Amino acid sequence: MIRAVYFDFGGVLVRTEFQGPRQHLADRLGLEYEDLVRIVFESETARQASLGLIDEQVHWEAILRALRLPPTERQTVADAFFGGDVTDRSLIAFLRGLRPQVRVGLISNAWSGLRAYITAQGFADVFDTMIISAEVGLMKPDAAIYHLALERLGVQPAEAVFVDDFIENVEGARAVGMHAIHFRQAETALEELKLILADHS
Repeated sequence: MIRAVYFDFGGVLVRTEFQGPRQHLADRLGLEYEDLVRIVFESETARQASLGLIDEQVHWEAILRALRLPPTERQTVADAFFGGDVTDRSLIAFLRGLRPQVRVGLISNAWSGLRAYITAQGFADVFDTMIISAEVGLMKPDAAIYHLALERLGVQPAEAVFVDDFIENVEGARAVGMHAIHFRQAETALEELKLILADHS
């Protein structure tokens, strides 16, 4: 029986549906789109922020230095970089509807500000637990983060499903014995999830 469903955050519950704002920012800075993404998400300070070794603010200071911009530009840069992101309210409503029959968790490689962001956006109530890498010092696909998530909800790996847009994180969940779905689009991911729930009811 499936007793818990875990979802990733970025790329799943919130997705960059419109590249325009980020592309305009890259153009303004004389950068390629991919290079801007690397500076924000794939730098050493991004990794440190995701592990909770530094605060999100320190990572933003490093981003602005890399972009040769003053600290006063932080909000402008953040607004432009994330300006094309859209929260999938239908998916969140679906997860809210799973409770209390199935417990719902979040497992996200994210910086220190994510919990406050989710709370401000009004959907913290969806989750029975939020495993945020910056808070626990672990990142997917490390097996330890999945074991922690399972422990928090008191379920065995075979009683849980995990949904993520990065295949290595999906494989990491499967390696510890969880069911896992590679998220490409909401409709197909939900179809897969409903099938797993029906098959293990």
